[in-house]
Amino acid sequence: MSLPTSSPTPTARGELRWFFGGLLGIKAGAVDTNGGYTLLEISYPADAAAPLHVHHTEDEGFYVLEGSVTIHVGDELVELGPGQHAFGPRGIPHRFVTGPEGARMLWILTPGGFEDFVEEASVPAATPTLPPADLLPPDDIEAIVRRHGNELLAG
Repeated sequence: MSLPTSSPTPTARGELRWFFGGLLGIKAGAVDTNGGYTLLEISYPADAAAPLHVHHTEDEGFYVLEGSVTIHVGDELVELGPGQHAFGPRGIPHRFVTGPEGARMLWILTPGGFEDFVEEASVPAATPTLPPADLLPPDDIEAIVRRHGNELLAG
């Protein structure tokens, strides 16, 4: 698996986590921002794809640090490279696919609290690398997703 030249680093907020095929660091959460936002740094390998989903309680911003990503937000398709940003408003289905070199991104979600979902839906990273390809999400992932105000969609 290729990985962008830099990876998320552990922060005072906590350890690195393996989250849906990526290596994620929680940079700031609701407790750090008076509930204002969650800031995450995540690296994904080449051709990683997030399923079509919708956030019912938060808006999401995607800022690419390295690599490239194609983001589908509603009916719009946005191609992003380093230094570029896309916005996914709450209530609008979205998904993404990383480019051939993978991607390292910042995700900004408002209001804060998304880190609670991350912590429940992921595991601590055993090493500061991408997770093993055979690491599966928790068996009850759909219930976890719904419990945190999100929804996985077909398509």
